[in-house]
Amino acid sequence: MKVLLVSRTDVHGGAARAAYRLHCALNSQGHSSRMRVALKRSADTTVSGPSGVFGPAWSRVRPALARALIRLQNARDHSWRSLAVFPSGLHRAINASDAEVVNLHWVGEETLSVSEIGAIRKPLVWTLHDMWPFCGAEHYAGDDAHARWRSGYERREAGSGAPDIDRWVWRRKQKAWRRCQLVAPSRWLADCARASALMHDWPVTVVPNPLDTDVFRPVSAPQARAEWDLPPDMPVVLFGAAGGTRDARKGWDLLVAALEILASRGRPLACVVIGASEPLGSQRLRLPVRWLGHIDRDDRLAQAYAAADVTVVPSRQDNLPQTATEAQACGCPVVAFGTSGLPDTVEHGATGYLAEPFVPAELARGIEWVLAEPERKRRLQAQARERAVRLWSSAVVARRYVELYAEAIQASGGRADS
Repeated sequence: MKVLLVSRTDVHGGAARAAYRLHCALNSQGHSSRMRVALKRSADTTVSGPSGVFGPAWSRVRPALARALIRLQNARDHSWRSLAVFPSGLHRAINASDAEVVNLHWVGEETLSVSEIGAIRKPLVWTLHDMWPFCGAEHYAGDDAHARWRSGYERREAGSGAPDIDRWVWRRKQKAWRRCQLVAPSRWLADCARASALMHDWPVTVVPNPLDTDVFRPVSAPQARAEWDLPPDMPVVLFGAAGGTRDARKGWDLLVAALEILASRGRPLACVVIGASEPLGSQRLRLPVRWLGHIDRDDRLAQAYAAADVTVVPSRQDNLPQTATEAQACGCPVVAFGTSGLPDTVEHGATGYLAEPFVPAELARGIEWVLAEPERKRRLQAQARERAVRLWSSAVVARRYVELYAEAIQASGGRADS
């Protein structure tokens, strides 16, 4: 089967890494997968990006122009937004390819315009990495009963006299797009799509993001700590998110409050942060914090998880965060809030702990619960690893995607260019 995956980039960011891992898994199973991106970061010859001088430059200019327009809305929230208004020409390359099926992934930041997505004539599967496909311009939005994406943006934001860009983007999507097969990595995101005014009647299937569980696997904790120069005799709590200390949605402030509670009780702990360097003026905690920054190599990332006793994912809202799945594949239990897509990542009491949202004291209770009994922690580690291999291993996930690709091709009449 010839598959073309489309993404903003190939290896930078969680959604891109998920798409690239699927791409590699498909090729390892004997399929012919290629990947098309707006910004190529890897040296993989099966991944292609814009060519020439103008192409890469225009890929960088489009998001800057869009951000200038987005500021006109003066939105009360600070959600990341994409207008998808500037043409890329990528749809022409997609339609001219020999792919039998196209799999869209995260295509924000002007990877494709709304109209270009609607102009794709190949059988199409779209993997949702956030809420943007069924929202307006927002990549994440509130999911309460009054969320505007539920009603088709009929209601304006209260007190806003600025242009309603979110509504404008949603209406452009409504006019330009046709139904296709959706994939949601979590049940929460699938339920949101089904409840949305835009995609309520689009078929959606829950398939998690794939992991190479031969790379993300348990290794010796003492060896891993020595590699990262971490304290050998102190419990280590890991937090990870690309720039997550700056993104309120990722909940770094809630973890800080929970760690302060534990420190006030005299609980010896060290904290490790991956995906971010220490920000200027960061709050000083009453426990040691190591900032490991961005880690490019998956084997090094696996070592960081192996060095930790518990990984904490304190997100206020998230899909299927790979920090949680990667950690468990490495045998590291996870503590998270029981909200949005996080119950899909953690089996409460079996692979970690789901705390009451968004109470730092409850998050602290979960961390303490994992650490309190060595025998229980060993059981959590083994169960986390077993569940990760069973649900998220590359071979398992790739097979489910191939089934959906075949269904999409069949639904189009068996013609790749229909």
